[in-house]
Formats: sequence, structure tokens, C-alpha cells
Amino acid sequence: MTRSTEPVPPSTEASTPGPRLVPTRRVSFEASLQAVPRHFAEDGDLISSHLVAALSSVFPEGEDYFVRCVRHFRSEITEPAFKRQVAGFIGQESVHGREHRAFNERLAQLGYPTRLYDRIAKRALATRYKVASPKSNLAVTVALEHFTATLAEHVLTSEETRDRLGHQAVRELFVWHALEESEHKAVAFDVYRAVGGSERMRIWTMKAIRTSFVVFMTLAVLGSLAGDRSSYRPGALRSSWKRLKDSPMLSRDMWDALREYDRRGFHPDDRDTTGLVDTWRATLFGEEGTLNSKLPGAA
Repeated sequence: MTRSTEPVPPSTEASTPGPRLVPTRRVSFEASLQAVPRHFAEDGDLISSHLVAALSSVFPEGEDYFVRCVRHFRSEITEPAFKRQVAGFIGQESVHGREHRAFNERLAQLGYPTRLYDRIAKRALATRYKVASPKSNLAVTVALEHFTATLAEHVLTSEETRDRLGHQAVRELFVWHALEESEHKAVAFDVYRAVGGSERMRIWTMKAIRTSFVVFMTLAVLGSLAGDRSSYRPGALRSSWKRLKDSPMLSRDMWDALREYDRRGFHPDDRDTTGLVDTWRATLFGEEGTLNSKLPGAA
């Protein structure tokens, strides 16, 4: 079903969505991540390794920020099913932060500047949380959640993208993260509407975030590459850049999916990923789930 493209007034709890399963899984990837090599991307690709590392470096503080922004409005959510979704969102994001900290620590041991980028993200987000209004911070959360949901859908649908992540432990980490981002992709959005967030603030926040995020990540990857001796091997960067340009991650489809957010009346569920989520839940955590061994109590 396609939602109306007419302007949508702020929602009330009477119009909150139906049940959505958002389970908190206490997985642990720390042990397997210790085997990750320096250039872990497919075929040891240089730029892809640094790009994934740069993304992961900002995840923990980003996830903590999302939790703070949503938790601020938690007392205003009283409908039982919606409250469970919010609790699941907070639980999932907290575990994401913990597991990416474990990955980032391994990357730091390998020479990536993940600790520096973590500190930068922490200071920037703490400052914004302090000086901006709660609804403005929630609008940033909702915008960045659309980024992660778009990337998550791409990871879950594109075998080529999963292969490009390279090392098995890295693939497992990002596929699990992608599943849970897809499970809770509309929760922060629905909180924003329920507390009266405006369409104008939502859309203009995304316009600013889209530019600043791309600029920050570009600078982060360049800085990371500058500290890697492999970057100075003749032809190394050229061949890696050529390969990255052909990546589905940089496709027009990805950009178009991100820009869907700018439409008035947009809702994350306009992109129906129910079947995709069901398939990956069974694959990762079903009876023969490939990640069951990462759960508490697994042998």
C-alpha cells in the first residue's frame, strides 16, 4: 500500500502503527572479530576497508545519541505495543553500540584511527544534544535512521555488497546490524510524529544531514587512508577507487532511496521490507540460524 503524498499533520498516539517485532538480541561478535586482518574487505581492497572502518567508528556514539533522543520522549508513549517497540529500539541500538565498539577496538589495534573518530563523534553529538531542542535532536535521529535503514536494505538484498565486506566476521556483524536496523526502521520516526514533529523540520534536517554526513565520511576515509602505508604503493589507490566506483553502494538507486525521505508524507514503511526481514530472521536466528552461536548460552 502506498501512503498519500499530501502533507501529513503531526500524528497522535491514536494513529500509531500496528505491532512490529523489535527483539533485543544479546549477541557477541568480539571473539570472532579478533581474527579480522588489516585490509579485511574483499580481496584486501584498500578503500573499501577504510570506508567500512570509518562508518563503524561513528556508530557507537551515534547509537548512544539515538537512544538519548528517543528516550527523552519515552514517557509520552503510553500505547502498550508502541512502548514495546520503543523499548526494543533502545535495546537493539545499545547492543549495536557495544558490538561496534568491539570491532572498532580491533580496528584500532590494526592501525585505523577509530578512537580519534569516536572522540570527534562524541563531542559533536554531545554539543548538538546540549544546544538543540529535543525535537530537533529527534529529527536528526530520524534522518540518520533513514540512512542506516537504506544501507541495511541494500546489504540484505545485495549479495555483491555483502561479499565486498570481505572477512566473515565483518559480514556477520554488518548483516546482523542490517537486520535489526530494518526491524526498527520506523520506530524513531513514529515517535517523532507522535510527539508532534513537523514535516518541515524533518525534511530540512535531512537536507542538512545528507550533505554533512557525506562530507564528514569523505574526510574521515581520506584521513584514514593517509595513515596507511599501503596507500602509497604505486597504483594502489587508483585501482581501489576504480573498483569502488563500480560498487552498488554508490549506485543511483541508493541515492534515490535516500532522497525518498524528502517527500512530504513519507514514512519508512512505504518501502515494504517485511519479507526481507522475515527471510533474514530465519537465516540468522531461526532453528538452524547461522548466528545462533553468537547468542548467550550458545555452546
